Amino acid sequence: MKKPAVFGEHEPNTLAQLADVAGRAERASLMADGHLGYVMPIGGVAAYREQVSVVGVGFDIACGNAAIRTDLRLDTPGLVDRLGPLADEIQDVLSFGIGRKNQSDDAPVDHPLFESASWEALPQHARGDLKNKARKQLGTVGSGNHYVDVFVDETGAIWVGVHFGSRGLGYNIANGFLALSQGLKWGTRSPEREVLLPLDQPMGQDYWALMSLAGEYAYAGREWVARKVVSLLGGNELELVHNHHNFAWREQHDGEELIVIRKGATPAFPGQYGFVGGSMGDDAVIVRGPENADEEVASLQREAMYSTVHGAGRVMSRTAAAGKVNRRTGKVIKPGAVSVEMMTSWVREKGVLLRGGGLDESPHAYRRLPEVLAAQKGTVEIVHTLRPLIVVMAGADLFDPYKD
Repeated sequence: MKKPAVFGEHEPNTLAQLADVAGRAERASLMADGHLGYVMPIGGVAAYREQVSVVGVGFDIACGNAAIRTDLRLDTPGLVDRLGPLADEIQDVLSFGIGRKNQSDDAPVDHPLFESASWEALPQHARGDLKNKARKQLGTVGSGNHYVDVFVDETGAIWVGVHFGSRGLGYNIANGFLALSQGLKWGTRSPEREVLLPLDQPMGQDYWALMSLAGEYAYAGREWVARKVVSLLGGNELELVHNHHNFAWREQHDGEELIVIRKGATPAFPGQYGFVGGSMGDDAVIVRGPENADEEVASLQREAMYSTVHGAGRVMSRTAAAGKVNRRTGKVIKPGAVSVEMMTSWVREKGVLLRGGGLDESPHAYRRLPEVLAAQKGTVEIVHTLRPLIVVMAGADLFDPYKD
């Protein structure tokens, strides 16, 4: 095992998680946006020989980012005046939150992925219900830090960006195999432990097939949502940038075939594009893995296993940011570090139209993306900087600086 490559500065508990994972992996690294996760740190990359870690890939299998560059521009006649109504329409038309169903008339319920033979890898007693749930949820966004954004880049071009994963399908696959790998029944809640599944054994093969299916599902959902927003804007798609950042791939590294797990890390091979978000009140970027790099940069690319950050990275937990609230009474049990005034002041100064979004997703809870990217030491190049105009997330709170 090689010594893990670490980009940026991290808390001791995050580094301890990395060291624990590295003790079982062939290679490991940690991106500059890393922070504590379940067993494997968010921002972690780990490589194995013909084995896959269920908890390494995580519960939100194939979570990732997609961005579409449109033919619209900020100076397109009437666009700026329509931003407020567009933010409302995005929130109304798309489904945000836990357990939501896609209510759109053109929901992709007949996507070809539902005919995949990989569904047969699910236990028969769970197959029908999970497939039905997945069909209804395809094209829904979810909660937490999942979002739909409208951006403008440095040239004035309008982009649409989205961030979410495989929804309930991915969660149930992860939860099911985490239980099976510990000798428990499918669906049983089990401890978050790293169990490495050999890919030459039936359980490992079934997990790989279903992980891959969840990846196809996530790609289909993100592209449907992003294209739906482009249509609401009245634009056309010119370019698509799309990556998973919670997934396992079969890759070649230094002449050896390895199973590479990226948990909150974006693939960044030479010439490969990626979309990396900041926070609800910060810029995002389109990045690209350097091509024809000098030896110093090429060495760093190899150390990172051709990976980079997937976002800015949290600096405080959701509870630390938002506090604790009694869900039944709504009474604040313990206040958090972030107030409504702090969050709304930040997005107001940035001129962002915010729909939804809780205090746990305030920019105060995150690092600053430029600093995180600088700590990646040249593993990626910034191609475009995207300034947010509209941010839509799950949550009841609405804020519009243009109405003040």
